[in-house]
Amino acid sequence: MQRAAARVLRGAVRTPPVRTLPVRARSAPAGTAPLGLLYERHGEPAAVVQLKDLEVPKLGDCDVHVKMLAAPINPADINMIQGTYPLLSPLPAVGGSEGVGEVLEVGRRVVALKPGDWVIPADAGLGTWRTRGVFPEKMLLKVPSDIPVLCAATLSVNPCTAFRMLADFESLVPGDSVIQNAANSGVGQAVIQIARASGIKTINVVRNRPDLPKLVERLMALGADHVVTEEMLRKPEMKDIFKSIPRPRLALNCVGGKSTTEMLRHLQPKGTMVTYGGMAKQPVMVPVSAFIFRDVRLRGFWMTQWRKDHTQEQESVAAMMDALCQLIRRGQLTAPACTELPLQDYRAALEDSMKPFVSSKQILLL
Repeated sequence: MQRAAARVLRGAVRTPPVRTLPVRARSAPAGTAPLGLLYERHGEPAAVVQLKDLEVPKLGDCDVHVKMLAAPINPADINMIQGTYPLLSPLPAVGGSEGVGEVLEVGRRVVALKPGDWVIPADAGLGTWRTRGVFPEKMLLKVPSDIPVLCAATLSVNPCTAFRMLADFESLVPGDSVIQNAANSGVGQAVIQIARASGIKTINVVRNRPDLPKLVERLMALGADHVVTEEMLRKPEMKDIFKSIPRPRLALNCVGGKSTTEMLRHLQPKGTMVTYGGMAKQPVMVPVSAFIFRDVRLRGFWMTQWRKDHTQEQESVAAMMDALCQLIRRGQLTAPACTELPLQDYRAALEDSMKPFVSSKQILLL
C-alpha cells in the first residue's frame, strides 16, 4: 500500500515551499454555549436542519475539547441528512463529516494532542457543523497548522479519495494518463493536481454548461491536460488526444449512466475503472465486448470503508496525510473553489450546495 502511494508522488515536481498564513475563522467565545446545525429527523436539509444551542459534555480522560474553525458541505453530508447514505448518524445528529478545528483542552490521558493543535475528523459522521465540541481522541487526526485553513478543512475526504484511487488500483508512472468524469468536483480537482505533481496526464470530462470556457480555463490552470464535455466523448475527435498521450490505464467514475459507458471506451485493454459516486443515479452499463476483448476491470471505492479497513495501520494514514500536506506546502494542491459563509447563513449554503452546475464548495466559517 505504501509503495503504491510512493509511486504516485515519485514524479512530483519540486518547487520552492509556498508558505501561506492560514486565516483563522471566527467562533463563539469558549465561555458561551456552542452552536450547531442539528437535525432530529431525516428529510430535505432546508426543512429539517436547524441552528441550535448545543450542550458540551464533560471532558473525559481521553477526550479533546475542540473549537471548530471551518467545515464544508459535501454531497455525502446532504445524503446523510436525507437518510439515503449507507452511513447514518444516530438522531438527533449534528451535520458535517469534514472540517478543521483547534484544540482548546485535552483530557489527562490524551498524549498525541495539546491545546493549539489543529485537528480534522479521523472518520465520517463526526458532526463538524458546530462552533465547539468534545470528541474522543481516537476520532481526531492532527494536521499541521501552517497550511491554509480551507485546505485543512477540505483535506479528509476529497484529497484522500483522489490520492487513494491514484495509488491503489494501477501502478501509474510519469507519462501515464487517467480519465475522469465530474472533473470539476472536489475529488476531480484534487485528482488533477495530484496527478500533475506526479507527472501523470489527465483527461477531464465535464457536463456542458453556459460558462464552459470559464470552467475549462480554471481546470487547465489547476494542471488539467485535456478538458472535454460528455458529448465530446462520443466524437471521432477524441482520437486526436491520444496522438500525444497514451490511452488511460485508469478511469475514475463519479457519474454513472452514459457518461461511464462512453468513458470506458477510451480505456486501455486490461485497464481499470473505479466508481466512487453516482451523480446521474443511473447504473453503470458495460458492453460485453469490453470484458471479453479488452479485459477491463471494474472496481469500487469508498473512503469511509478504506479508513475502516486500515484502522490498525495508522502508518498508512499518516503517510497519506503527510504526502498531501507536503503537496499543499509546495503549492501543488490547493483547496477546491470555495464560497465562505458564516454559520448563521447555513440555509443559503445548503441550498447552493444542491444546485446543479455549481463548482464552488460551500464552507461554513465557525
